[in-house]
Amino acid sequence: MPAAKLALEDGTVFTGENFGAVGEISGEVVFNTSMTGYQEILTDPSYRGQIITMTYPLIGNYGVNPEDVESSGLKLSGFIVRELSRRRSNFRSSAALEDYLAEAGVIGMSGIDTRALVKHIRTAGAMTGVLSTTDLDDASLVAKAKASPGLVGRDLVNEVIPEKSYSWDEKLSPWANVASTIEKQPASGPQPHVVAIDYGMKWNIPRHLADLNCRVTVVPGTATSAEVLALEPDGVFLSNGPGDPRPLDYAIRTIQELLGKKPIFGICLGQQLLGLATGMEIYKLKFGHRGANQPVMNKQSGCVEITSQNHGFALDAKTMPDDVEVTHVNLNDDTVSGIRHKTHAAFGVQYHPEASAGPHDSRYLFEQFYQSMLVG
Repeated sequence: MPAAKLALEDGTVFTGENFGAVGEISGEVVFNTSMTGYQEILTDPSYRGQIITMTYPLIGNYGVNPEDVESSGLKLSGFIVRELSRRRSNFRSSAALEDYLAEAGVIGMSGIDTRALVKHIRTAGAMTGVLSTTDLDDASLVAKAKASPGLVGRDLVNEVIPEKSYSWDEKLSPWANVASTIEKQPASGPQPHVVAIDYGMKWNIPRHLADLNCRVTVVPGTATSAEVLALEPDGVFLSNGPGDPRPLDYAIRTIQELLGKKPIFGICLGQQLLGLATGMEIYKLKFGHRGANQPVMNKQSGCVEITSQNHGFALDAKTMPDDVEVTHVNLNDDTVSGIRHKTHAAFGVQYHPEASAGPHDSRYLFEQFYQSMLVG
């Protein structure tokens, strides 16, 4: 296997083996603690501008398939694993992970001590790195990492949103195994129209909405409130997406103009934008929350949910206005995991109730959104 190197902006260098594409890329180096679901992670647009390190040591053992994708393509910068499986064994597998990355032009690296890398990020914080198969000089790579742009202040949403609006009708896959966790609506029942604002949306979100008998129209994240309202929605969904939400003035303005007019539900970046639209502030987490095993307390029910998360920023509870309240809290670090507007039908969560791949504890949130649209 050809050599590959990862250099961090603080001077730390890791040497491993290349798989997937060749070349050189920069990005924020982060880690994900999920044991499975690497294909869903790879196709999540929220990873735009990031180099993902998987903490689970063996990756690629069940290959990839065309059904488990979460977007139109791979948006991440690079992919790092401890060991790349040389064999794939799954009846749904249609290709090997290394071929999948090569076809998408994504550089992969294996054979490094991922535990050491993750412990370093946990201590020093997520930082910019350069992953290369072409330049293997440590000093050169470190200098490039120091000169590379970080995520703060960049608008990455414009790099992953769809070019135009479209209708969505695909429902959940039979492999999703959620029949007992989300109430099915009869085809003859109410069919509320959801306008989903796509800031880098995972496709399992509109699948859930369609499974609830919703009619779904997806619009780009740059859509104005007038464009959204012209579609006559019964509710507005705010999707997940990559990077820092603070530069997205256009999205914040749209949400401010929609508040009070239609029920709103936001996930991940969508919740952060909803919070900013109500006057809250955002701060960057030291190394973020990325994995399918994050405990969250529902303050309204007292239940603890195991959740799937992927974000590097969080809402600041100290800046919360009087008409907004915290509904969910991350039990690992007490950060805000859910908010609700007290006077408008608007709520959001920082985690992923569509959980692909991940736990099913939070699927009830889609039902809550559905019911809020029926009330009006």
